[in-house]
Amino acid sequence: MDLRTKIQTATKDAMKAKDTLRLSTLRLISAAIKDREIAARTGAGEGEALSDADLIAIMSKMVKQRQESARSYEEGGRLELAEKENAEIEVIEEFLPRRMSEDETLAAIDAVIAELDANSVRDMGRVMAGLKSRYSGQMDFGAVGQQVKEKLL
Repeated sequence: MDLRTKIQTATKDAMKAKDTLRLSTLRLISAAIKDREIAARTGAGEGEALSDADLIAIMSKMVKQRQESARSYEEGGRLELAEKENAEIEVIEEFLPRRMSEDETLAAIDAVIAELDANSVRDMGRVMAGLKSRYSGQMDFGAVGQQVKEKLL
């Protein structure tokens, strides 16, 4: 079952269970997907359907946005809003691939560096592109960038 079908099925289940938080979050995911599809269509006529990797990228961005919002709400003393953002993160993460551990991330970095025969910081872009194409949604690329840079120095 592809990711889009899983989201649609989960939306129907949330409607039946009358789970309002889950339903609203799933509808936000669907709206973000539809927005991306519309943007793709208007750019070059008939666009292709979004792949699971595209959907993972959309949802990863949504998680990051909610983490930043939750942090802002906590700093502002709005804990009830921060809790809502964290609950939405949990729902979105159900559809994302499992996050890689630190050891798995380092092993993946080493494998891509060896495969691309990267040996200087100038190769960092190629290494990051290789990691993003293979492990989208599975690692935090903000932190990975620094690790790749250290290995290439």
